[in-house]
Amino acid sequence: MTTNAAVLEARDLSRTVDQPGGPKSLLRNVSFSLDQGQVLAVLGPSGAGKSTLLRMLNRLDEPTSGVILLQGADTRDMDPRTLRRRVGMVMQQAFLFPGAIIANIRYGPAQHGMLLKDAQVVELIRQVGMAGYEDHDISTLSGGEAQRISIARALANQPEVLLLDEPTSALDDLSKQDIEQLLASLVRERNMTCVWVTHDVAQARRIADVVLKLEAGQAVGFGTSQELLHA
Repeated sequence: MTTNAAVLEARDLSRTVDQPGGPKSLLRNVSFSLDQGQVLAVLGPSGAGKSTLLRMLNRLDEPTSGVILLQGADTRDMDPRTLRRRVGMVMQQAFLFPGAIIANIRYGPAQHGMLLKDAQVVELIRQVGMAGYEDHDISTLSGGEAQRISIARALANQPEVLLLDEPTSALDDLSKQDIEQLLASLVRERNMTCVWVTHDVAQARRIADVVLKLEAGQAVGFGTSQELLHA
């Protein structure tokens, strides 16, 4: 691994799946490179391959061809569970286990032999604007509150890269604004490298340093938000 390696790099990523009518290409020859602290917005219409790309970045799906490098190392050589700790993900819908919030926050680190102290859990919950909620049950949360806890759970693993799969699209307008501002603040404070999938050009303009545009599984643009997202 070289000392100047990008934090996250994709080289000619492609994914093809077998279907009854024949093979279908979901993504073709997509490349990008991100340095420490950069936020990449992945933009495109439904079916463009945005979520396919995101899922390949932490091996929820495997590329048919191409290479993904994390800190210069090939992710195919990494244990998937270890990779998913280092490359965390927040989904469109908050995916939480039944029970108390504190148990959800502790789950990820526990899979890697780490027990978060009460003070650490309390601090994570405070950071996502839910101070005092650690003993609340997941079933009592609103959609926006549940998404805040899913963010805290992802951060509990201290990921090097954060993947966000349209994290605000399932929320009402007020919650959408709150979660967007929260995520943007947390990413900047932690200087995290982030890949943020969105269909919202205005959101991409607000949060992104660089933008990748996808159409029908192919990259049709990659550059700074100033270059690609004209007002």
